[in-house]
Amino acid sequence: MSLRSRRAQLLLVNSLTFGLEVCLAAGITYVPPLLLEVGVEEKFMTMVLGIGPVLGLLFVPLIGSASDHWRGSYGRRRPFIWLLCLGVLLSLFVIPHAGSLAGLCALNPRPLEIAFLIVGVGLLDFCGQVCFTPLEALLSDLFQEPDNCRQAFSVYAFMISLGGCVGYLLPAIDWAFLAPYLGGQQSCLFSLLALIFLACALATLFVAEEAARGDGAAGPAPRDAAPRPSLWCRCRRAPCALLPRLHGLYCRVPGVVRRLFVAELCSWMALMTFMLFYTDFVGEGLYHGVPRARPGTEARRHYDEGVRMGSLGLFLQCITSIFFSTIMDWLVKHFGTRAVYLASVVFFPGLAFVMCLSRSVTVVTISAALTGFTFSALQILPYTLASLYHHEKQVFLHKYKRKEEEDAALQDKKSSFSKGLLSSQKLSYQNGHTGSLFSSSSSSSSSSSSPPSSSPPAVSSSALCVGSPCDVSLRMVVGEPEPGAPGRGICLDLAILDSAFLLSQVVPSLFMGSIVQFTQSVTAYMVSAAGLGLVAIYFATKVVFDKGDMAKCSV
Repeated sequence: MSLRSRRAQLLLVNSLTFGLEVCLAAGITYVPPLLLEVGVEEKFMTMVLGIGPVLGLLFVPLIGSASDHWRGSYGRRRPFIWLLCLGVLLSLFVIPHAGSLAGLCALNPRPLEIAFLIVGVGLLDFCGQVCFTPLEALLSDLFQEPDNCRQAFSVYAFMISLGGCVGYLLPAIDWAFLAPYLGGQQSCLFSLLALIFLACALATLFVAEEAARGDGAAGPAPRDAAPRPSLWCRCRRAPCALLPRLHGLYCRVPGVVRRLFVAELCSWMALMTFMLFYTDFVGEGLYHGVPRARPGTEARRHYDEGVRMGSLGLFLQCITSIFFSTIMDWLVKHFGTRAVYLASVVFFPGLAFVMCLSRSVTVVTISAALTGFTFSALQILPYTLASLYHHEKQVFLHKYKRKEEEDAALQDKKSSFSKGLLSSQKLSYQNGHTGSLFSSSSSSSSSSSSPPSSSPPAVSSSALCVGSPCDVSLRMVVGEPEPGAPGRGICLDLAILDSAFLLSQVVPSLFMGSIVQFTQSVTAYMVSAAGLGLVAIYFATKVVFDKGDMAKCSV
C-alpha cells in the first residue's frame, strides 16, 4: 500500500529521471576528452556528439505515437522506457570497454576502438534523451489533474537539476581508492553510473499501471481485431511508409501544440546556445586564455582556469533550478502560468545582455546562475500545458478531435467492409467457390451446388489489400493507430515538444562556430543567445494558456 501512494509513485517515476540525467551529465563532461584521446579530431567530435539528437529528431515522434497506441499488460509507457533503458546500460558498458572489445575483434584495434566509442556515445545520447518522452507521458497519465500534473513536473524538474549536479560532480572526484578494483578511473566511473542507473530503472517495476486517458487505451486487443501478420511482412512494408508517416506526425499538429512548440524551440535554442558555449566564453572572453595553446603555458593556464569557473557557473545554474523547481507550484498558484512562463522567457535575454557587457567574473557567474529560473520553467510549464490541452480536449483540441472522429468513422466503415470480404472469402472457399469474390449471392448459391474444385479460390490481390494484415501491422510499426483505435495521444505531443529540445542542440552546433569565426569574438555566443531570447519572447506571447486564449488559434 505504501508503494501505491501518490507520493511514492511520484518518487518512483522520477527516480529514473534522476538516473537518466546523472548519466547524461556525466557523459557530456567525460566523453569529449575520451574522443580526443583516441584520435577523433575536434571538428568531427562535434559531429559525433550530434548523432544522438539527430536520431532523436527522427524517432522520438514515432516512439511517442507508438506508445500512445500500444496495448499490453505492462501499460503503454513502461515497455518503451525499459527498452531505452537497456540501450543506456549497454552504452555504459561499451564506452569504457571500447578498447578491450576492439582488441578481441581485430589485430589493429584503434579504428575499431573509435567505432565502438562512437556507437556507445551515440547510443547513450539517443536512448538517454528519447527515454524522457515516455517518462513524461507516464507522469502525465498518472497525474492528470492540472494541479497534480504541475506538482509532478515540478518534482521532475527538481530531479533533473539534482541529477545534473551529481552528474557534473562525479567525473571531478578522484576514484583512486576504487580504481584498482574496477580497472582504472574510467571503468570505475562508468561502473558507478551503471549501478546508479540500474537501481533507478528497477524502481519503475513498482509503478502502478497508468490510467487510460481515452487517447489510446491500454489493455488487450479486441477479439475481432485483424490477425497479426508475419515479421517479414512488417519489416518489408515499414520503410516505405516511414518518411511519409514522420512527415505527417511533424506537420499534422494541433494549433495549440504548434504554438507551444515554436515558443519552446526558440527558448531552448537561446538557452542551449548559452549552455553549450558558456565555458568557452569565460575561458577566452573573460580570462583571455587560448584553448589551443601548449599545455603549461600562461595562455593555456588562463583558459583552463576560465573553463573551471564556467563549470562553476553551470553548477550554480543547477542549484538555482533546484530552488525554483521547489517553489514553482507556489509561483504558479500566486501569479498564474502565463505570468511565470513569460517572466522566465523575458528574464533570460536580460541576463545574456549583462554577460555580453560585463567583464566582471563575479557578475557573469551570478548571471549564469540565475538562468536556472528559465531552465526550471522550461522543464515544467510546457509539459503541464500539454497535459492541460489533453485533459480538456473539447476546449483546446476540439477541431482536431472532430477530424479524428470523422477518420475513425471512415476507418470503421473500411474495417466492416474488409470483414465482409474476408467472411465471403471463407464461405466461398468452404463451398468450393472458384469465382470472383464479388459475384452475386445468387451465383454464389448456384455454384455451391456444383462439385467442389480441387484448386484454391482465385482471389484478386486488390481485394486482399483492403484492411490486410500488412496494412494493420504497418500502422503499428510506424505509429499509426489501427482502424477504430483512439486518436492522438499525449505522448506524441510530448514527443513534439521534446523535439524542440533536441533541435535546439543541433542548430547552435552547426552555426555558432562559423559566427564566432566571422566576428572573431566569443562574445558572439552571448549576443546570439540574447537575440534568440528576444525572438522567444515574441512567440511566448502567442502560447495558449487558458480557454480565453483560444481566439489566438485560427487553426
